[in-house]
Amino acid sequence: MGKTESSGGKRIGIIGAGSWGTALAIIAARNRHHVTLWAREEDVARGIQQTRKNPFYLSQFELPDAIHATTSLAEAVAGTDFAIIVVPSHAMREVLAGVRHLLEPTTLVISATKGVENGSLMRMSELIVDVLKERFEPRFVALSGPSFALEVAKGYPTALVAASTLPEWRETVQRELSSNLFRIYTNSDVAGVELGGAVKNVVAIASGVVNGLGFGMNSVAAIITRGLAEMTRLALSQGARPETLAGLAGLGDLVLTCTGELSRNRRVGVELGRGRKLPEILSQTREVAEGVKTTRAIYELGKRMNLDLPITASIYALLYEDKPALESANELMERPLKKE
Repeated sequence: MGKTESSGGKRIGIIGAGSWGTALAIIAARNRHHVTLWAREEDVARGIQQTRKNPFYLSQFELPDAIHATTSLAEAVAGTDFAIIVVPSHAMREVLAGVRHLLEPTTLVISATKGVENGSLMRMSELIVDVLKERFEPRFVALSGPSFALEVAKGYPTALVAASTLPEWRETVQRELSSNLFRIYTNSDVAGVELGGAVKNVVAIASGVVNGLGFGMNSVAAIITRGLAEMTRLALSQGARPETLAGLAGLGDLVLTCTGELSRNRRVGVELGRGRKLPEILSQTREVAEGVKTTRAIYELGKRMNLDLPITASIYALLYEDKPALESANELMERPLKKE
């Protein structure tokens, strides 16, 4: 599994026992931390405690004894050094409301969620501050980058980014969770890291659509390249730095999600390109394709900022206006010719 570089011994609460939450629990336990993993569903927590396996997510892996599963938010976050939140963006506000009076001001709050909240159009860092500000200003770190949960659990080399406003916070996360197979780099650009992680899921749906329509890799490469431009345009409008979007949390995550067979968002796009309807696609998986809800938020954020986001607009029309996949793809290719 690789020699750890962590000093070990932290108390870590992980909120969310899906694939990514389970993978992060495995990483933390391998680094000799004490992990409490919160599951919304009783059968998930019970299954982990009784069989040492998550019955629904990454179920092929035996979980280390250092991982304790619970359905109690109080048990999950009480006395923790880190609270890692790994729930879909649309559930983030509800979950935070449940832990708001349980978290200590000294706890590092780490978001491993990639998305923008519908309605408020807040990034996860903004949402967390919004919910917790009446009690304290949270010590916040965003954790993002190209990382399929299955490959992380298998111990395949992976590189991520920890972003925060204060160096101490991101460096603590880097030190305590990194190993020689799970590398964490630090960044001060929270907006860039968060928006890279959100927009890439929208572009991945587009990449899947052109694949499902039977187009080749030329089309996918075009989607990735123009998607990066779109992602950067939006992020810069929020104060991000361009080099962040050229790094792991931007281009790195974008390439992985647009081309990898394990990408849920790409898979949704593939099925849409083949002519299946969205409700049918979503009903056949327990996993959340974050890009479906994020598309609406990114579309509305682009309108608020008066930005041209053609890929987002095309996927929005496909998801929410019932536009046929082929028409959406053709619309992108028939845009006016102009300078790159």
